[in-house]
Amino acid sequence: MKYKRILLKLSGEALMGNRQYGIDPERLAEYAQDIKAITDLGVQVAIVIGGGNIFRGVAGASNGMDRVQGDHMGMLATVINGLALQSALEDSGIPTRLQSAIKINEVAEPFIRRKALRHLEKGRVVIFGGGTGNPYFTTDSAAVLRAIEIEADVILKGTRVDGIYNADPEKDITATKFDHITFDDVLRKGLKVMDTTAFTLSQENKLPIIVFDMNKKGNLLKVVSGETVGTEVNL
Repeated sequence: MKYKRILLKLSGEALMGNRQYGIDPERLAEYAQDIKAITDLGVQVAIVIGGGNIFRGVAGASNGMDRVQGDHMGMLATVINGLALQSALEDSGIPTRLQSAIKINEVAEPFIRRKALRHLEKGRVVIFGGGTGNPYFTTDSAAVLRAIEIEADVILKGTRVDGIYNADPEKDITATKFDHITFDDVLRKGLKVMDTTAFTLSQENKLPIIVFDMNKKGNLLKVVSGETVGTEVNL
């Protein structure tokens, strides 16, 4: 395996499958099987998941809701998704721990870095819920922050597209995909990988990001094995 410890970033929308909202159990089961394939090989896996399939704080704010209140609702949505993913992983026989950045002790451990590292070393998957615990920060920022804290080798951003393009491939049939691209080139070309705060934090800490299609079975194993799947962003 090319990577020993990874941080997998999943969007909340990914859990919807073909639904309009909520959580698709079949999609969860597919993800669980893909994650099991790499944990069985000894890869240490941490996961940060968004909450956009349930509630998005920015959307709430755009409709007149207080932004801080909306972001806290979004954080709770990520905990709900974390619980769902934990259940699917444990159904697949993977020991899993959910840690939350906001105190919700009845359903999740508080985030404690040393405890998270210990779980990973024991072969448990650790899901980080609650974002960073602060409003105005996205789950992209939470993913990069946690990846740095646990000393992950790479951030794997699982999306519904198969990498980074010079234009939107769903709108422009001439869009060209990058196999590798530098942080500086992403900024210069104005490409959207993560929000600026998250991306800059990753760049400053020399933490590579791989954007790939998580919905294609086997892709996660290929990425972790070092195959060229998706787009790698590095120095």
